Order: sequence, then structure tokens, then C-alpha cells
Amino acid sequence: MDRICTRLLFLFLFLFFYFSPNDAFASEYFSTSYYVTYTVQENGNTHANMRVTLTNKTKDYFASSYKIQVGFEHVQNLEAKDPDGPLNPKLEKVEGGSLIEADFSKRVVGEGNQLVYTIQFDTPDVAKKDGEVWEINIPGLSDANEFADFTAEVKVPASFGEPAYIKPQQRTNKTIFTKDQLGKSGISIAYGEKQVYAFNLFYHLKNSNLFPIRTEIALPPSTNYQDVYIEYMNPKPQNVTIDGDGNWLATYRLAPSQRFTVQARGTAVIGLLPKKEPLSKKQLEKYLVQKPYWESANPEIKKLSAELKTPRAIYDYLVKNLEYDFSRVVENKPRLGALGTLRQKNSAVCLEFTDLFIALARAASIPAREVDGFANTENSRQRPLSLVKDILHAWPEYYDLEKQAWVMVDPTWGNTTGGVDYFDVLDFDHMAFVLRGVDSEYPVPAGGYKYEEDENLKDVNVSFPRFFEIPKASISVVTDEKVSHHSLLPVKTTFTVTNTGQGLSPAQKISIASDELTPKLQFEEIAALPPFGHSDVQVEFDPVPILTNKSFPLTITVGGITLAGSIRVTPLLFSVYVIAGGSFIALLTSIIFVVTKKTRRIPVS
Repeated sequence: MDRICTRLLFLFLFLFFYFSPNDAFASEYFSTSYYVTYTVQENGNTHANMRVTLTNKTKDYFASSYKIQVGFEHVQNLEAKDPDGPLNPKLEKVEGGSLIEADFSKRVVGEGNQLVYTIQFDTPDVAKKDGEVWEINIPGLSDANEFADFTAEVKVPASFGEPAYIKPQQRTNKTIFTKDQLGKSGISIAYGEKQVYAFNLFYHLKNSNLFPIRTEIALPPSTNYQDVYIEYMNPKPQNVTIDGDGNWLATYRLAPSQRFTVQARGTAVIGLLPKKEPLSKKQLEKYLVQKPYWESANPEIKKLSAELKTPRAIYDYLVKNLEYDFSRVVENKPRLGALGTLRQKNSAVCLEFTDLFIALARAASIPAREVDGFANTENSRQRPLSLVKDILHAWPEYYDLEKQAWVMVDPTWGNTTGGVDYFDVLDFDHMAFVLRGVDSEYPVPAGGYKYEEDENLKDVNVSFPRFFEIPKASISVVTDEKVSHHSLLPVKTTFTVTNTGQGLSPAQKISIASDELTPKLQFEEIAALPPFGHSDVQVEFDPVPILTNKSFPLTITVGGITLAGSIRVTPLLFSVYVIAGGSFIALLTSIIFVVTKKTRRIPVS
């Protein structure tokens, strides 16, 4: 299964004790307290020290040995000891981790008696650095009630810096956790300010018609979570525009029966927290409308939404009540939509979690939409994908009026990880390919443009670049300098502004200055331009004297870049003469041609 990056490796700790003369449940006859310290080294290797206190609660049973199953696949340098000295632990690989077993030096006999023993080992499965981010993942507990106490402490090198996030959230940056905080989901900590992904995408286009068509593909866009830089496209598009949701749509023209593949390479810089994006009430109205698969006006949806009311409550409901159906991914079953998911809670994948969140949110007058894109995962059971081949995932986002920002959440992974918080803080592992709010089915993300005969092609390739530097902005402006304008008439001209850089050129003003034409300074607004995108700007100057015959220099400033241009103006009468002379010559030529043709038809005797 193709996956490029890492993430949460959740460990489930099971404790089994052998009793004599009869087998019994440990929690009934013994209490156990754990203090586990995970010390992460600079290279990511982690030393685990488990200090266990075993207390006998009865007079009739005693413990002579122990078994501990940990979810780490790689356990090295295993040691164990009790007060009487080193033990001889045995290590066995089992499904889901490793089994550690050893006999005590003496039995724990008598009510209230305790035995303190330690287990130590090294593992590379706790800490991992991918790209710009270190991620630390600590095990959860299979059943917290089996432990009288359980404390986990994480220690990392000072070079890691301050945590970007800690899950579950702490009031401070202390990394000591109780058994209630651990739960089944465990702990996830990230260090880093951003994540950088390099992507190489392929889009297969085909025109099966007998006439030419215009089509478009969706490139990964810059959003309030990510900045995208497109460095290469082949073939180059006719234009790249931004739709109502903020998607970058590259336009192509296909001749009859033509087919070709578009390649797009670039880089995405992912941030942890959303940037502000103030939207008016009118702008948000389109994210409250019912759409196919988002049946927000349905009575069942509305009733449940009225009970939940908030994004947090909707998220928690999905995490607790839906069941991820892995068979839907393998069998490629059709999309259920929000209502179908509500009626069939045990057969959901990420799109069902997303559809139901959006419908419930919109029914509660909370603007919401869908995000489709790349998901960085190595554990397909705990962080599954809907389209594994191309590493695609879907998750919702809602608009927070207080934060004035779109906020991404992932109830799917909140469910499949056993409760890891993907509501308050997401992670660095989600990269948006398309945003769907105005339409529930369009645009199609990268990975969805395939030829029927090549459905198994892998079209989404994501990796971590060895080096990345934010490219400089670049804008070009082309004027129609070869076109002559006429005196005595308003001088109208068009400038084509093209984003020749790799990143998004924001909406801004363009100024056109002239020392000789009036007005001497003009300002026009240009919309935001994606890479490879262009926009036309029309300006008008006052008429010039009738005998004017010259080029007027212009100074054009946009995006802090100043460019030179010019406008050619010719006398109006001269132009009339040229047009009249040309028309006369054309007419005379036509007359001669007709006369000659008729002359050739005269019979000769």
C-alpha cells in the first residue's frame, strides 16, 4: 500500500498474569500502577522505561510471572529486573506488536504485599521525523480500568523546540499524562512550524467527440492552511482561474478525438492553524444550501441537527456513532450521502463522515464544505484512506464566525484512531487538492482523471523535498504596442497581466502612469492570479491632437514590480486616407479581375 509519510502509531498495552492455583482476572486480585518514561534521542530512537508496582489484593492468590503485550513492532535491548536482580525476559513478535514474558524471582504472596519491577527497551516506533516535522506517538491503554494508576512521561531533546501541538491538549507544554488522558487513543505530539510536500501529479484528458471541447483540471490551491507553488506544467494551460470556492482550474482545449496527459509539479507548505478569511453573510449563504449528498433540508437530518447544534457536537456524534467500513474501500461501493449514512451508520468511509457532517452543519445554519486531498499516513487501520492507490482522503471544514476562518476537522480519523482529537487541532498531514462547497461533486481532485484502460495508474506522487525556498513573485504585463490608436478619439488599450511566478499573486492594484497622456495616473483592480494564470485590464486615455503620430511611453506598476510599455497613436486623417486608399485599390483590383474574366469568355472566330 503506497504511503509516503508517517503518523500516529497507536499502541495497545495488554497485561496478563499467571496465577496459581487458578487463573483469574488481574484487576480482581491485583492492582497495577505504571510509570512509563519515553526518552527520545536526537536520532529518533526512544528508550522506554516501565516501572510497574504490583499489589496483591487477596490472601488466596499470588503472581509468579507476567506477560505484557506492547504495540511496538520493533523492540530492542530488552531488559527486566525486580528487587532480587535481573530477570530473563522473553520476546515474541505477535500480531499488532510484541509480547514480553518473564518469571519473577519470588512470588507476590499475601494481601497488601507489593512487587516493584522494571522493563526497559529501545524502539524506533515512537518518534519519527518526516520533512520539517518530528512526531511523537505514545500508546493508549486497551482498558484503563485494568490499572490502578498509569502515568506516561515524554522527554525530547531541546533541539526539538516547543511542541506545535499536544494531543490531548494540555494547559501547559508539560508532557506528563495520566491514564484518563491516555485513554485508548494515546498521545500525539508534533514539533515543527510547518510541513513541506513536493507533489508530482498526472491528469489524463481525452476528447471522444467529433468537435473540439474546452475542459479544465483542478490543481492543488493555496488555502488558509496551505501555500502552493506550481513550478512546472506540461503542456501549459490556456489559463488558470479561481472559482467561487478558491479552486485553481487550469483550462485546456482538446481537438476532436485528441488525448494527452498533463503533468503538474509543485510544492505545498502546510501550516497548523488556519489564517483569517473574513467572509460576509451573503458570501456564506451558498454554504448553507442543500445539495446532492448533503440533504440538509431532510426532516431526519434537521431533527438530529437541532439536538446537536454545534460543530463540536456534530463531530463527537460522528466519531461515536459511525462505524468505518473497510469493505467499502476494497469493493468501491457507491457514495451513500448524508441521509444514507444516517440510516446505515455501520457502513461509512471518509466521504460518508464528511457528507453527514456537512448536512448536519448546514441544517444548523453552520457554513460547511468538503475538502478532498492527500493524506499522510502509514497506518491504514487507524488512519485509512478512501482511494489508497492515490492516497486520497476526504474531510469537512466549517466556517467559524468568531475566528473568521474556515476550520478543518477530520471525524473519520477521530473515529478510527479511537478518539485522537482531530477537532481542536488537526495536524500537518492533510493537504487539500479541491474544495467543494458550491457543488458537492465538482471539481474532481488530482487522481480522478484517468483513462478507462489505465485505471490502475498511480497519478498522485507526494514526497518530502530535501531543500525548499519560497520562490520570488513574478508578474509580466503585455501591451498591444503594435496596434495603432487614432488621434481625436479616446485612446483605449488592453494590458494582459500574467502571473509568471510559482505562487499565488494576490488581488491588487495596477497603476498606469504617463507623462504625456491624460489622465497621467490610473489605477485598476486585478483579481488574484494563480500560477500560469492571466487577466486582461482595459484602460482609456483622453484624445490627443489630430496630427499626433508617435508612441507614448508608459510606466506600469503591479505587485511592487515596475515595467515599461508604450501606446502607438497615428493621425485620424492619415488612417482615413490609408483605409480609403486600400479600399480603392481593392475595388479597382476587383473590377479589373471581373473585366478580364469576361474578356476571356468572348468567342474568337
